Amino acid sequence: MIRSAARRYADAVFDLAKQENSYDAWSTDLDRLAALLEVPVAARALTSPVVSPAQKMRVIEAEVPNLMPHTRNLLQLLLHRDRLGLLPDIAAAFHERLNRERGIVTAQVTTAEPLDAAAQAALVAKLSAYVGKQVRLETSVDPSIIGGVVARIGDQLIDGSVRGRLETLRRRLAAGAA
Repeated sequence: MIRSAARRYADAVFDLAKQENSYDAWSTDLDRLAALLEVPVAARALTSPVVSPAQKMRVIEAEVPNLMPHTRNLLQLLLHRDRLGLLPDIAAAFHERLNRERGIVTAQVTTAEPLDAAAQAALVAKLSAYVGKQVRLETSVDPSIIGGVVARIGDQLIDGSVRGRLETLRRRLAAGAA
């Protein structure tokens, strides 16, 4: 769950990116910084109150070179307010806004077996036609669904799995027997 403070920072960054038409540059910088904070040793050091903000900034600039000046300003602000740990959530919230702006929705898709590139492309085409937006897939594998596809887009669930069909059949038979 993305924290509300991170959403506020992401909204401010998004507005700035929109003014300057620099969505992709911001996206790249935020992803690189979030990746740095996903390294446990780096995260401990960069969020430690023992390490000074100046030392943290030097480490960040060494590990993530060539950041935009606005990104450096954001980092200074986060360091000053001891909020650097919000960066992964800021990046995630920024990407949510960017996807909304670009008309892209994410579909969490579960299949019994991994999908090859052709099957993924066909599924993207079908889901895009179904929701009327561009779809980006996040795939996972769960053999317990036996076959077919389970897709979640926002709060909408599309269960085309064999397990789902068997469960529906079981309920119908149980209702008919009662």
